[in-house]
Amino acid sequence: MAEDLLSQLKQMSTVVADTGDIDTIRRFTPQDATTNPSLILQAAQQENRRARLAEIACHSTDIDDALDAVAVEIGSEISALVPGYVSTEVSARLSFDTDATLARARSLIERYDRHGIPPERILIKVAATWEGIRAARQLEREGIRTNLTLLFSFTQALACADAGVTLVSPFVGRILDWHKAEWPDGDFSGDNDPGVKSVRRIYEHYKGHGYRTIVMGASFRNMGEIQALAGCDRLTISPALLGELAETQGHLERRLVPIDAETSAPEPQDEAEFRWSLNEDAMATEKLAEGIRKFTDDQRKLEALLAELRKQS
Repeated sequence: MAEDLLSQLKQMSTVVADTGDIDTIRRFTPQDATTNPSLILQAAQQENRRARLAEIACHSTDIDDALDAVAVEIGSEISALVPGYVSTEVSARLSFDTDATLARARSLIERYDRHGIPPERILIKVAATWEGIRAARQLEREGIRTNLTLLFSFTQALACADAGVTLVSPFVGRILDWHKAEWPDGDFSGDNDPGVKSVRRIYEHYKGHGYRTIVMGASFRNMGEIQALAGCDRLTISPALLGELAETQGHLERRLVPIDAETSAPEPQDEAEFRWSLNEDAMATEKLAEGIRKFTDDQRKLEALLAELRKQS
């Protein structure tokens, strides 16, 4: 009898739930879970959380304190259900401030520690800007593990690996979105998908040069993208696509296979090289900026929700 695709995928890649929804995590039993400001907002809007959110809002010193308290509370609930990492994101507003990112990351780790969650269970998510990558380098030296998000270019991937980050999250679907908008009649199916190509290139480069950084494909638009990356270190998948994979029977072919390192790592980029190379990539530049704005917008919505609950209490 044929196995469902999700079961087969779990034998090739570490499956991660891209959600803050507790019921989804219980249903699909992923190894890890990732959250971001948009997913925290969705989880926070659930009716059964309103009383606790109001309590957090009333006892917080300011809005930043409340936001981090909510993120850690939800992350702590998730940590009881997954054996591996839980990713929690630093405020997107700090994407261009290294020192502020460092302070916020350390604060999140301290909050998790007060919940009884050790640092090795947490990945601090940071936008893969130059400032974010610099912060991640320092955090890794302090024993705080990082997940570099909003990653759209090979340039960002090179800088992250050089910084020794624990994990990178290339955004497959958002890369595809940009190309579809630019070339509406283009054929981006299967191996022609530019997001799939991007992850494959990063994966092969990391393995070929002996980098230990984990590659985790993210932001999928369809099951085909996931199937095309079967075998990637990790894949973080939305509840809807986890459901599709679980309900689909058939053979899943492994597409990415680890290789032995053959060459030494290239020379690291300096800041000017990084910024110029990123600037030359219109897609990466636009999607990085858009992603930061989107996460910040959802953060503002959560701030408004907490402020309203505080007023009502």
